Amino acid sequence: MAFQNRKKNYPLYETTHFRDFREMTENVAKRYPDRYAITYRKDPRDAEPVHITFAEARDTIRNLATGCVAMGMRDKTVAIIGETSPEWIFSYFALMSIGAVTVPIDKELPAQDMISILNTAKCEFMVFSPVLEKKLTDIRENVPTLKTLIQTTGEAMGDDVLLLQSVCSDGAKRYADGDNSYYDYEIDINKLASIVFTSGTTGKGKGVMLSVGNICSDMEQGMYNFQITYKTMCLLPPHHTFGSTVNFVGHFSQGCELYITSGLRYLMKELEEFQPTHLVLVPLFVETFYKRITSTAEKTGKLKLLRRMIKLSNGLRKIGIDLRKTLFKSVTKNFGGKLEMIICGGAALNQEIIDFFESIGIVILNGYGITECAPLISCNRNEYRKNGSVGLPIIGGKIKILDPDENGEGEIAYKGPNVMLGYFNDEEATRAVIDDEGYFRTGDYGRVETEGEDQWIYITGRLKNLIIFSNGKNVYPEEIETDIQGVYGVGEVVVYAGESKSDPSKEVIVAEIYPDADALAMHHITDAQTYFEEAVKKINQKNVSYKTVGKVKLRDTEFPKNTSRKIIRFAIDKSID
Repeated sequence: MAFQNRKKNYPLYETTHFRDFREMTENVAKRYPDRYAITYRKDPRDAEPVHITFAEARDTIRNLATGCVAMGMRDKTVAIIGETSPEWIFSYFALMSIGAVTVPIDKELPAQDMISILNTAKCEFMVFSPVLEKKLTDIRENVPTLKTLIQTTGEAMGDDVLLLQSVCSDGAKRYADGDNSYYDYEIDINKLASIVFTSGTTGKGKGVMLSVGNICSDMEQGMYNFQITYKTMCLLPPHHTFGSTVNFVGHFSQGCELYITSGLRYLMKELEEFQPTHLVLVPLFVETFYKRITSTAEKTGKLKLLRRMIKLSNGLRKIGIDLRKTLFKSVTKNFGGKLEMIICGGAALNQEIIDFFESIGIVILNGYGITECAPLISCNRNEYRKNGSVGLPIIGGKIKILDPDENGEGEIAYKGPNVMLGYFNDEEATRAVIDDEGYFRTGDYGRVETEGEDQWIYITGRLKNLIIFSNGKNVYPEEIETDIQGVYGVGEVVVYAGESKSDPSKEVIVAEIYPDADALAMHHITDAQTYFEEAVKKINQKNVSYKTVGKVKLRDTEFPKNTSRKIIRFAIDKSID
């Protein structure tokens, strides 16, 4: 049961206006100088966390930027590699304010992949954390353009390595002595400012070129549509735009306190301690939270009671009585007890899960974004939501559907000030995705439902994942995956066209499932293969014949994933014999 469409066309929320990173940093420091900007623990075992105010953050960013200018980093390409930390955020903000070109790189990549990116972008500087220690020698030896290494924390890993703190201290001294290079620089918001190499879940990634204007406009315009609270946690990787733009820029600009988690193993403890009022997550985290709640309730014999309470609560809400904070206090205390909202994007999320969290008092705002759009394209609003939709485009964004079929479904194209400058060193690929009117072809298939001036976006699936049969029928695996994900005991599922080595003409849809072993054991399900085959057979009966799953395949391990927690589809063995 979903309580949606409560306030159609209600006013836009207030947003903070800023044209660039420097203006953003100055604005929030003046408005909330003593409010906490970042909270974190230097060591997970520390009793008390460290707090950094917005005024302190502004000073650190200014000093670091001044030091970077003195080192000649303006107009140079600078890689940033490491886990989420104050140093990562401050380095990113400082470099984006002085005309450098940042290259955020996934710290989990193999050394050879990092070297490839560093060489492709011709990086001259690299800011890195100690997590890179084992890969540093290979990088030094194989990236000839790399001149200067700057380490974020710890003891310097070599005589040729500078410490970030020393760059910051040098900048502070220069600023105190009258060096005003940070403030005097005129920021061109339309020039190349960042190259983000996509994770490539379906193949080799590309270098997405973003400007300061792309990123800042995305958050300035996006924040009109939904209202964040003022206390959140960072669970997303920093090299991805969902983390760097939405979690860092979006929240920093609005004066929101960001708690940097010490790692997944400490997550539940830190949620209870920090008590965030909203979170920004990818679906996998939400699905994990959902399974944790329901499995705990089942283990303690309270699952039926929980469902009865949800039914009762939803009935009371229909007549204007909302007792969710009281009825589900024992459930929501696992998230700190004050969680009001989850902003979710990156992949499809089962509507049943969205409805469940709504029922216990946690609103899920499902959204849509893509790296090439910096990344936010659309989001449901706090009090204006549609089942199955990824929401309304951000202010200034326009949507059109290319070559729609009889159901109005086709490729989603988007136009707005947040659309990338293009792909790095790949004009042909750029021309293939951005048309003469400036619309970006997202590669996602879906439809738009128009309601007055509102455009509600619905996504069917990813064009790259499309299953095309010889009879001309098209199947979007995400649709089937969403149905199967709702089957009890499914941990993860990927649907694809099976490949027969003995008979290439054989066409079959495969549902490969990673079972939740604990859930199956709890229900005494010993023959998982038969159990899932029967469940999928029931799903097949509801679908048209060409969407029928012909084979259920079980796996013993999780699917391979990138650090954004997306399944890497091209790494899956699709053979069926």
